[in-house]
Amino acid sequence: MQIKRWLVFLIAGTLIGCAGQTRQQQESQKNDKEAAVINVQLASGYIQRGDLKVAEQKLLKAIEFDDEYVPAYTTMAVLMTMLGKLDKAEDYYEEALDLDPRDPELQNNYGAFLCNVGKLNEAFEQFKQAMNNKFYATPEAAHANMGYCMMKGKRPNYHEAEKHLRAALKQNPNMATALLAMGELGIEMKKYLMARAYMQRYHALIRPSAHSLWVQVQAEHALGDKEYFLKISRELIKSYPMSDEAQKVMRLSDL
Repeated sequence: MQIKRWLVFLIAGTLIGCAGQTRQQQESQKNDKEAAVINVQLASGYIQRGDLKVAEQKLLKAIEFDDEYVPAYTTMAVLMTMLGKLDKAEDYYEEALDLDPRDPELQNNYGAFLCNVGKLNEAFEQFKQAMNNKFYATPEAAHANMGYCMMKGKRPNYHEAEKHLRAALKQNPNMATALLAMGELGIEMKKYLMARAYMQRYHALIRPSAHSLWVQVQAEHALGDKEYFLKISRELIKSYPMSDEAQKVMRLSDL
């Protein structure tokens, strides 16, 4: 009996010791996760201020604290893109997807990256996965990116692009990126009334840029509306006199 009681005590003591160790480990992991979150937040602030070197250091620290914290990898991918280190950016996106392969926002962002580096078919696949995810809160973002991406490349598919852009605007009628893309699409498809309509909607929401004004200038020029063409042209030249778009306008008219 004494031996049995001693064994029970020993086993119980071992279990208590293991439980105590597990709590310590859990507390340590919790602290590491919190440190990773804080470092990513700090990195985002440094990126906004343009201090990219310090931002990279903070993100590496975040990954050191918690190598399964997905935002550390996605933020690093954005930073590497800004630095022009596209191979590294792609690696970080893929590491993030390895950790969370069903995150539709991550799929959409990775798709946008792939589109911008010319990997269109791979981008389309990411957009499809994102927009087909029933838990994605903003599928219009994937539709808009898919539409924009279909306008690029050596063999653009304008009709499919239009379908996706219209799907995006059906879900969010004031989505500025989709409105601008529809204006650009109107120019490419020689649907100048469509281009005018979407650029007017865009400019009602967003401060005109040199590029957006140039899109509308092309529409007005093609429609033969001299008064409105001159009005938009003068606005472009006045607001962005040193832009390439202003030089293009000057070649279209005697302004």
